[in-house]
Amino acid sequence: MAKLVSFIASSSSVSSRARASWRDYYEMTKPKVLMLLLLTALVGMCLASPGWVDWRVLTIGLVGIGMLASSAAVINHVVDHRIDSQMARTFNRPVAKGKVTIPNALYFALTLGVVGFLLLALYINMLTAMLTLAGLVGYAVVYTMFLKRATPQNIVIGGLAGAAPPLLGWTAVTGEIHAHALLLVLIIFTWTPPHFWALAIHREKDYAKAKVPMLPVTHGVEFTKTSVLGYTVLLCLVCLLPYLVAMTGIIYLVGSSVLNAGFMYYAWKLKFAADCDTAMQTFKFSILHLMVLFVVLLVDHYVPLSL
Repeated sequence: MAKLVSFIASSSSVSSRARASWRDYYEMTKPKVLMLLLLTALVGMCLASPGWVDWRVLTIGLVGIGMLASSAAVINHVVDHRIDSQMARTFNRPVAKGKVTIPNALYFALTLGVVGFLLLALYINMLTAMLTLAGLVGYAVVYTMFLKRATPQNIVIGGLAGAAPPLLGWTAVTGEIHAHALLLVLIIFTWTPPHFWALAIHREKDYAKAKVPMLPVTHGVEFTKTSVLGYTVLLCLVCLLPYLVAMTGIIYLVGSSVLNAGFMYYAWKLKFAADCDTAMQTFKFSILHLMVLFVVLLVDHYVPLSL
């Protein structure tokens, strides 16, 4: 809490160079990341139900989860505004650039968080509301304020918060935690390190300049490439589990196998035959991998086929 107060107090050092627009507030919610999170939450909802999900649960659940996730993203912009201002990838962000003041960003985050929590608590169930709130705290406080600055394993430990949306979607429909939902969480949890470390390799100099102890900065690029490859192998094995426990059918098995082969290709190339663009190509493919993987899960659920 003391750290958060210090960030608020430092708002006067962030110059207001341009008047904020609605686009600046929209950008602070990290909409591209949010859409991927909501997709995984939607798949969690659908897999939790043998038929179609009630439209009220689907709509209110996704809005509530999305608002709390957006609140966490805005807090991340506030806490990281100094780091963001030193990195080429993020220096133009609204808070780092001074377009949105820190107090205004925090008011925005608070509004999103309170409204999102109330929607989930009043119209979905308290379990989903509390789990989603825990995800906000995990990402915005535990990861952003502490782990990110403390350990090169930050993304591994903190990745659990970003892996939670399928579980949140599942509990929104059923009101209970199920092993199949936790398996979806495990997939994203295992996917996160190779996804983010590929970007960290590409932006290693930026992280070093900002003094953020990302793995390429503390252990070197080659060690990080080996870690990406190792986690990608682990991801391929984890992605087999839904089929092995009869959670999914042949469509998922074929689709996930193709996607995993693609990820392995990029991870292998990154380690043994990388050029200047391979790390970013790996990062971009990892996003496509997760997005299509969850679409395949959805198709498999509604078009069940078996050998």
